[in-house]
This record gives sequence, C-alpha cells and structure tokens, in this order.
Amino acid sequence: MDNRSGWFVRFAQKVSHITGRPIAFFLAVATIVVWAILGPVFGYSDTWQLVINTGTTIVTFLMVFVIQNTQNRDTAAMHIKIDELIRVTGKARNILLDLEELDDKTLEALRLDYERLASKAKSRAKAPERIRAVPKRSARSRTKAKS
Repeated sequence: MDNRSGWFVRFAQKVSHITGRPIAFFLAVATIVVWAILGPVFGYSDTWQLVINTGTTIVTFLMVFVIQNTQNRDTAAMHIKIDELIRVTGKARNILLDLEELDDKTLEALRLDYERLASKAKSRAKAPERIRAVPKRSARSRTKAKS
C-alpha cells in the first residue's frame, strides 16, 4: 500500500470504528433533539431547516466513501480467507477461487448446482433425525429463559 492511500485507509478504519459505536448513534440523536428544540427559538425558519439538511447531507456524502472503503477492504480480506479454505480443502472445486471474476451466466449455473446439492442433502436427511440432533433443554433452563 503506498503512502498516498495509506492515510485514507487508516482514517476510514478509525472513522468506521468510532461511528460504529452506540455513543455515535446517541450523539446523532442528541443533535437532532437539540435541533428540534431550537425550532421554536428560530421560528422554524428556512435557515433552521437548512442547517440540519446541509449538515446531514454533508455527513452522509462523506460517510458513503468511508464506509465503501471499509467494506471493500473487509470484502477483499474475506475473499482471501475463503479462497484459502477452498484451496486447502481436498474436494473443493478450484473454480470457486475466483467467483467474483465469472460472468453472470456461470454464476447462476453454479448457484443452481449448489441449490440441487442442498435439495439432495435435505431429502436424504429425515426429519426425526434432525429433531433428535437438536439438544433438548431441561425444564429448569426453560423456566430461566422465560423469566
């Protein structure tokens, strides 16, 4: 990663980390509440409305880029991790390593293939076996869960 984009990556990660916390949400709500309370003071003027509209538009516009950068990095990291799992799994098909590069027709064919595999697996598994596989909770744990 070069120095020119490195600062933005660090910035985007930090902003995403901060804005993803509950306190950020509560600060946003508090801002709206303060703005609403000030409505009568400013006579619900056009300027009063313009302040919140402009502020939210600017924040939203900038956050789109920060969130997209973070999502791109997270997605790339997840792809690498999944690719490694596919690579080390003996029966896995290596064509799955670059699915994001395939055309829509091929992706749909693969999706249908996996849908058929899932249907076969469901038809082989009998309902009573699936029910028996789920651990039962004791009456005591059910009582605790209700209270």
